[in-house]
This record gives sequence, structure tokens and C-alpha cells, in this order.
Amino acid sequence: MSDIGAAIQEVMESYEVELDGETHQVKCIRNLNGHNINQFEIHGGKSVPIVKGSDQTKMEEGETFAIETFGSTGKGYVRDDMETSHYARRVDAPKVALRVSSAKALLNSINKNFGTLPFCRRYLDRLGHDKYLLGLNNLVQSGIVEAYPPLCDVKGSYTAQFEHTILLRPTVKEVISRGDDY
Repeated sequence: MSDIGAAIQEVMESYEVELDGETHQVKCIRNLNGHNINQFEIHGGKSVPIVKGSDQTKMEEGETFAIETFGSTGKGYVRDDMETSHYARRVDAPKVALRVSSAKALLNSINKNFGTLPFCRRYLDRLGHDKYLLGLNNLVQSGIVEAYPPLCDVKGSYTAQFEHTILLRPTVKEVISRGDDY
């Protein structure tokens, strides 16, 4: 995978962008990467780096990958910021005795409606849930649900993400996310 990361970095960092009359170097966001996708598991166990590294992991026939690129006009390193709105039940969630009744009810609803696929709080609102934050926070603290807060680089910088999904077939590498617009 290190060859892929090196190629992505070489291309991305060869660009500059002009914003408000100033020229900025595009930098790869080095602490984000692409990943393989398994059935009902969006973030599989393999990472696809976007910077040069020493990872010798190989892609295998039949695997599906999200090839993601993340660029920034800032430092090229993001951190959690602001209030979390997106979540997903962990595939490897521990079996925990939940003591908060709202957490139990919410977990049942998450399992029924989303499984391990991501969801946002707006979706819970649409399902008729109210006053669920205590239960949701309990599920996150218990390691059952993963929180995905917004990620930010330095103040005033611009970031961008682009992604394609590929499927490695025996004779072809198919871009399955490609549409008429690309």
C-alpha cells in the first residue's frame, strides 16, 4: 500500500490553489486515509495511506476499497472539533450490560434501522427518538457505538475530500463509484 500512498502524495502535493488572491500549497492530510470495505462494515481492517510510508500490506483479488484523498491548505493534520453528529455501531462492539434504559432502547433501534452503517442524530430524530443523548453517550462510552466528530485543520485553512470505490476483480480493477458526472 505504500506505493499507492506515495503516488497519491506526489500528485496532490504538486498542486497549488489560489484563494482570495493568495497561493497555497496543497498538502495531504497525513492522519487520514482510505480503507477497505467489507459487507456491512464500511471501515474494514486495511488502510490505504495517502502519504509515502513503509506499509507492505497488499490488496487482494475480490476486495473493495474506498480510495480517499484528503487535502488541505493548512498543516495537513486534522483534529476533532465541534459537536459530534455522526455515529456507527462498531462491528466488534463489546457485550456490555447496559444500565441506562434509554441506551438499551436506542441500541435496539440502531440495530434494527442501521446495523453497523453510519447514521446521524437527524436520522434518530426522524425515527421519533427524543431525549436520546444520555443513551447515545452511554453507548459511545461503552465502546458499542463509535463517534465521528467533525475534523478540522488550522483555523482559516481549507480542506477537501474526494473518493472513489474500487473493486479488485480477477482481470480488472473496476471503479464502481464512477457515474456520468466523472
